Amino acid sequence: MRKHFKLPLPCIFMDYQNPEEQYFSDVSIRVRDIEEKHRLLKERTLLIGQSLVEERQKSLEQLQELKKATLKLQEENLRMREIMQRLLEQMSEFARKEELLILQRQFDIFKPHLK
Repeated sequence: MRKHFKLPLPCIFMDYQNPEEQYFSDVSIRVRDIEEKHRLLKERTLLIGQSLVEERQKSLEQLQELKKATLKLQEENLRMREIMQRLLEQMSEFARKEELLILQRQFDIFKPHLK
């Protein structure tokens, strides 16, 4: 009787590790992945924070400009009211059209006598 020997299969995994080593290798890879994600999130958070600070600064500057413009408009409004009040006071001192017409008629009545 002949004995048949099986040829050994070529090893597909050249770098075969025992299960414990494989587990720790997987864990270390996961830890690195988590650390990388954490680093990326930290960078994003810093960028968002920086953008937020810049936007807040711009908003504060715009608010200051709006306050200045509002104060200027209030001052102009006050000056316009004062001018209108003075004009109204002066208008009461002016002769009205009816008064001028009466004076014109009286002048016309006495005009022939003045010549």
